[in-house]
Amino acid sequence: MSDNRITVLVPGKIHPRVLERLGKQFDVVSVDRNDEPQVDANVAARVRGIAVAGGVNAAWIDAFPHLEVIANFGVGYDGIDVKHAASKGIVVTNTPDVLNDEVADTAIALLLNTLRQFPKAESWLRDGRWVKDGAFPLSPFSMKGRRVGIYGLGRIGLEIARRLEPFKVKIGYHTRSPRDSLPYDYYPTLKEMAQSVDTLISIVPKTPETHKVINAEILSALGPQGVFINVGRGWSVDDDALIAALGNGTLGAAGLDVFYDEPNVPAGYLSLPNVSLLPHVASASVPTRDAMADLVADNIIEWFAKGKPLTPVPETPVKPRG
Repeated sequence: MSDNRITVLVPGKIHPRVLERLGKQFDVVSVDRNDEPQVDANVAARVRGIAVAGGVNAAWIDAFPHLEVIANFGVGYDGIDVKHAASKGIVVTNTPDVLNDEVADTAIALLLNTLRQFPKAESWLRDGRWVKDGAFPLSPFSMKGRRVGIYGLGRIGLEIARRLEPFKVKIGYHTRSPRDSLPYDYYPTLKEMAQSVDTLISIVPKTPETHKVINAEILSALGPQGVFINVGRGWSVDDDALIAALGNGTLGAAGLDVFYDEPNVPAGYLSLPNVSLLPHVASASVPTRDAMADLVADNIIEWFAKGKPLTPVPETPVKPRG
């Protein structure tokens, strides 16, 4: 380890491209990620940056007296104690925008899979049932004439809305405040939107306000022809209520890419015929994950080169190093 190179810590696993990029300019130290860091005191004293795909709690932050920046691999950064970092003048960054298109594309694909049951149709063919049993059964739902409500109209939500326009569906949205420049219907509450649409796409982050807000009341408002799609956070869904609604016909179908306790998926979903399940793959393509890895590395590189990271999170306003 070189004395004149800045030390960057990597707790747990991260995209190998991050290690490759950072290794060219920094001393990179990889350690296991536990509740509390197990790092030699001499190493801890040298750490000035952290690159992470996952959580960094207060104990980790406090363990490194010269820590300046935490670069998170991902848009969501709820696993990082941002308030504590901010209180110590530590900058936190994430990877917005570079995955917007991929996640929006996945949301549309998951919606089509849920409505038209394309994965089941392919299995029907592959299993030889087209020959043995005849044509695949008609899908119970269609995209045609749908009224789609988007819960969360940030960067990704807006990309989803733009992709929906060519399908000639009616588009609405619910956020904390309306965006007057958009041609979509605004609903002041989630319930009002659920009552007015038949398709709900959730793309909200994990916050105290979004905890299990997709509940029995919202699902009932969508109705038996209703469809729920989640590419945001499993945190937002009451799994028991959704499983019950899908099972008893209160809700027509659902497509889920995210779950409350990943990678553990409630067993109740697995036996339901009217739910399409993906293992959190919305941004999981080689080009997109490479771009995310590059942004993690570039945030750290820019911070130590210029005192200005590329994508700091709003809770930690950047004051250039001086």
